[in-house]
Amino acid sequence: MKPLTIYTYKLTDEQAATLKSYLETRNYTPRQVPYARFAGEKEKTSVVFYESGKLVVQGKGTHEFVEFVLEPEILKQARLGYEAVLNPELLLPRIGVDESGKGDFFGPMCVAGVYVNEAVLTAWKDAGVRDSKNISSDKKISDLAKLIKDTPGCVTTVIPIGNEAYNRLYAKMRSVNNVLAWGHARVIENLMGQRHRMNPPPVRAISDQFAASKSVVEKALMSMGRELELVQRHKAEEDLAVAAASILARNEFVKRLAALGNECGSELPKGAGSNVDAVAKDLFSKHGAEALGKIAKMHFRTALRAQNLPEPPKTEWRRGGDSKKS
Repeated sequence: MKPLTIYTYKLTDEQAATLKSYLETRNYTPRQVPYARFAGEKEKTSVVFYESGKLVVQGKGTHEFVEFVLEPEILKQARLGYEAVLNPELLLPRIGVDESGKGDFFGPMCVAGVYVNEAVLTAWKDAGVRDSKNISSDKKISDLAKLIKDTPGCVTTVIPIGNEAYNRLYAKMRSVNNVLAWGHARVIENLMGQRHRMNPPPVRAISDQFAASKSVVEKALMSMGRELELVQRHKAEEDLAVAAASILARNEFVKRLAALGNECGSELPKGAGSNVDAVAKDLFSKHGAEALGKIAKMHFRTALRAQNLPEPPKTEWRRGGDSKKS
């Protein structure tokens, strides 16, 4: 079993005050950490309490700190190793759905789905499966994707929406959220088509709430997907099933982005920034708009700048909205 080197927990104000006092009286060295109310470090352990109420303990002494300080002195209860007992829903059979490439000008949008049960979740206990946004190495993403797909009892599917198909869908649906809802619904339907491989069958599907209204995805669900309870929530990647889906989606996106770069003879950068603008302008000048549409999402403002076309006024961004990309 891998040693515990990071632990997070949401503290009440009273618990936070007790912890702060503990760190001060035990001579923890104060640290300045952005967005933190307080932070301290001692020997092998770093303790940071953020303004959001989230506590993060890191370092080689994490397990010892949680077991002998946090639980008995601050929380007044034993939780480490009893998470599933305290919250049985963590082991329920379910489907997690997530996507990658939505905010990248170049490359497809990939949507993935993962079925998990208790045996799968137990197998991943110390494997490092977590939200792909917290994994900086493409090699690590690839290794975890293989582990996920090779785990007995785990059922997966990935739907890459290539750029030409993506641009057609966007032209028809006029909304990134609608395209994404279709992708999520398609993934759930594909997984439900493999439910004979799922033991026991899933009770729900979980995804991030990317649209202002939950009905966007609910309306897109297909016949088999409507048999499940659909749970949409912010920070859904904290659920292991969704985190696993995020890893598979990101791995597929990274592989396909590299392949597109090889085809057009230029390394295609991720995201949407000044470096992306420069590559987009160069590719447009060499190959034209039609070729750009085969490797990029043409509703981004980047596409207009690449073609020296005027940009419409920017609209105010809000969560769940579809403001134009930079």
